[in-house]
Amino acid sequence: MPDLLDLSDKKILITGGAGAIGRVVVDVLSSHGATVVANDVVAAADAHAALPHGENVRYIQADATDAAEVERLYAAMEQTVGLPNVVCCHTGMVGAYSVQDYPLAEFDSLMNLNVRSSFVIAQTAAKRWIAAGTPGLLIFTTSWVQDVPWPEITPYNASKAAMKALMRGFARELAPHNIRANAVAPGIVGVGMAKRQWDTDPSYQARARKAIPLGQMQTPESVAHAFLYLCSPLAAYMTGSVLLVDGGCSLYPMDE
Repeated sequence: MPDLLDLSDKKILITGGAGAIGRVVVDVLSSHGATVVANDVVAAADAHAALPHGENVRYIQADATDAAEVERLYAAMEQTVGLPNVVCCHTGMVGAYSVQDYPLAEFDSLMNLNVRSSFVIAQTAAKRWIAAGTPGLLIFTTSWVQDVPWPEITPYNASKAAMKALMRGFARELAPHNIRANAVAPGIVGVGMAKRQWDTDPSYQARARKAIPLGQMQTPESVAHAFLYLCSPLAAYMTGSVLLVDGGCSLYPMDE
C-alpha cells in the first residue's frame, strides 16, 4: 500500500519559512520527502541557523510584497530545484492595539505583508503554472480569527478574513486549470507574540484559556501537520476549503 504522506514528488515554496511556525512546517514537510524552499527577508546566515539542515531544504531571501522580488524568487527556485507544485502563502505579522489607537502606518504595513504578499505570491504561481500547463496547489495560512473578532488585533482579523476570501477566489477561478487552493486556520499558537502575552500578561492568559476549549496553547507541530495533510494525496479532492485546526477556539464566543 502506498505511503499517502510521502511527499517526495513535491517541490514546495513557503513564504515566512524562517519564522517560528514556518520553520516547523519546513521541518515536517521536508522530513516527509518534499523538497522545500523557504523564503523570508532575514539574512541567509540567520535563516540557515533557524531552518532544518538537509539536501532537500533551501533558502531564498526575497521580499514577498515586491512583485519584482517575487519574480526573482520564482526564477531562482526554478533554476535550483524546478517549478514548485505547492506554494504556501504563509508570511505574516500581527500587532496589538485597541481599534481606536491602532496606528495607521502599522495598519498599512500589516495589510501589505499579510494580504498583498499572499496575492502577489499566489498570482505569480498561477501565471507560471498556467503557462507551463501544469497543476498546482496554493495553501494560505489564515486563522480562526478570520471569523471571530479577537480583541486588540482587529486589522489582523480583517487581513485573515481577506486571505480566506482570496483563497476561495483563487480556488474558484483556477479550478479549470487544475490549480487548487486551500487554507490552514490555526488557533492560538504558543510562539511569538501570543506566547509572550501568555507568559507576561495575566489578563491575556485568562482570556486565552477561556477561549481554548482544549485548555492549552497550540503547538506549531499541529499547524505543520495540517500543512502535511493538505500537501498529501489525502487532500487531493479539496479546493476552496479551510482546514480549521484551532483547539475549538471558534466554537463559541469567549466573552460572557
